[in-house]
Amino acid sequence: MQITGKITRESLMTLEAYTKYRKEFKAQIMAHRQLRSVHLGEHINVQFESETSIRYQIQEMLRLEKIFEEDGITQEIEAYAPLMPDGSNWKATMLIEYPDVNERKRELARLIGVEDRLFVEVEGHARVYAIADEDMDRENDEKTSAVHFLRFELSPPMCAAVKAGAGVKLGCDHTHYPAHRTIPAEALASLVSDLH
Repeated sequence: MQITGKITRESLMTLEAYTKYRKEFKAQIMAHRQLRSVHLGEHINVQFESETSIRYQIQEMLRLEKIFEEDGITQEIEAYAPLMPDGSNWKATMLIEYPDVNERKRELARLIGVEDRLFVEVEGHARVYAIADEDMDRENDEKTSAVHFLRFELSPPMCAAVKAGAGVKLGCDHTHYPAHRTIPAEALASLVSDLH
C-alpha cells in the first residue's frame, strides 16, 4: 500500500481488491506501524501516523463496515485524512495504556492535560508541544481520555535539522508523568519521510 499523495476515493482499493491485498500485506503494514510506535515510559504509546497507516485505517473501516457507496467512503476519508502528516509536521495517536481497569480510571483522573504536555525536541532547537485533539475535546473535569490525536508542527529549520541527521527526543513534562526518550534511529528514519 505504498501509494503516495492525497487519499482519494479513486486511490482506495475496492473491497474485493483490498481483501486479497490485506492477506498478503497485513504483516508488512503491522511492521510499519510497529516501527513508528514510540513508548514513552510504561504507559504512553505514541503511534506516529503516516499515509500508509491512515490509508490502512480507512481501508479497514470500509472493510469492517462493508462500506462501498461513495458518500460512506468520502465520510471515512474525511474522518481519517486529517491524521496524515502534511509535510511540516508529525501527527500521532497517543494511547494511555493501563491494563487494570481501576488503575486506568485512577490514572486518567491524575493525567488531565497530559496530551498538552507531550513534546518533541529536535537537537539544537526548542521543544515543540503537541497540538492535541483538534477535532474535539477528549477530556472533562474528572479525567482525560485514553486516546488523543496529536500534531507536532516543526519549523523549516527543525525539518532541515532532522533531515540532516539531528536527534529527536519525545517527552512529557506533565507533573504526574515526567518522561522522555530519544526516538530510535529506525523510527526517526521513517519519520523523516513525512517532512517535505
